[in-house]
Amino acid sequence: MDVPSHLDWPFFEARHRELAHALDAWAREHAAHVDHGDVDAACRQLVRSLGAGGWLRHAIAGSAHGGAAEAIDTRSLCLIRETLARHEGLADFAFAMQGLGSGAISLAGTPAQQAAWLPKVARGEAIAAFALSEPDAGSDVAAMRCAARVEGGHAVLDGEKTWISNGGIADFYVVFAREAAEPPASQAAGEARSSRGISAFIVEAGTPGLEIAERIEVIAPHPLARLRFVGCRVPLTQRIGAAGEGFKVAMRTLDVFRTSVAAAALGFARHALAEALRRATTRKMFDGVLADFQLTQARLATMATTIDAAALLTYRAAWLRDQGRSVTKEAAMAKLAATEGAQQVIDAAVQICGGLGVKRGEPVERLYREIRSLRIYEGASEVQQLIIGRELLRA
Repeated sequence: MDVPSHLDWPFFEARHRELAHALDAWAREHAAHVDHGDVDAACRQLVRSLGAGGWLRHAIAGSAHGGAAEAIDTRSLCLIRETLARHEGLADFAFAMQGLGSGAISLAGTPAQQAAWLPKVARGEAIAAFALSEPDAGSDVAAMRCAARVEGGHAVLDGEKTWISNGGIADFYVVFAREAAEPPASQAAGEARSSRGISAFIVEAGTPGLEIAERIEVIAPHPLARLRFVGCRVPLTQRIGAAGEGFKVAMRTLDVFRTSVAAAALGFARHALAEALRRATTRKMFDGVLADFQLTQARLATMATTIDAAALLTYRAAWLRDQGRSVTKEAAMAKLAATEGAQQVIDAAVQICGGLGVKRGEPVERLYREIRSLRIYEGASEVQQLIIGRELLRA
């Protein structure tokens, strides 16, 4: 797979092109033969390798703490995710979770919290996790039930979190819990709880009261878990931001990384197109090859157009954010178009590859399993549609 030509687009500076080419060369050597038999071990190794290679520096903010810059550069973040996903989905996962898991600390942590964790994250010495979702609170964060009550100088956490990436292997979790008191009695029965009163806490692995309740297996193997908190005491010095500001911290964190989900989808789609082109030009059929047929050419044309359209939306959103602009609508458009489009591209690649497309372990078969979750996490496609519609009406 060659480095995509879109690096010549005006969204990028010379430093972005240098970054993408250097990472592509690194990935060819370090992400080419990942052992998917032990996903936990593979993720740990990838985090260490990404840290040693200096790539995790781009996932955190603050040069004093090992970051590549004072603020996270969205275009760099997206180029790294696209490049890693193009080579190896688990490498993209390892990189992304270091950023997402520590993002709240980068954005709102105290100097002491940043100094304690961000250098370790950047060096690949500490694995991070972002614990927001619950069994009954995914897209509806306001339905969160995990509670934090203050006792002296501690917050005592009780409740559950689920679908937590890096669950079971993380060294620390950024956990969101409802610190405010119960809703007033005057609140109507069944009325939705507010997102106010949610706080964020750094909870170290091994803290008494934190349990790995269940390891979750999904179609594209990643380390996932359900967490249980039972009287888990966390020093208030590990609260991120002020009491009740957790929802804002969570949304700011997701705002940084949502566009990068679109970039990861682009990487998967580009890999699928490369595999489809390889198969179409080498598969013998009826005194020619599969690529000789106009139906094949039309399908390849649609795949390439879908990828470029999604890439334009993705890097428009990344460029705008790096200019300090609000990108609520643009990031939602990018994620919606890139993840839905990548699903279509990969499905087409499976069809072009025929029987090999559904053979376990083949590249497009792995991509078919990898892409599906991107249409759900960090805001399902339906949620992105609602966001776009709301922003259009607000404008």
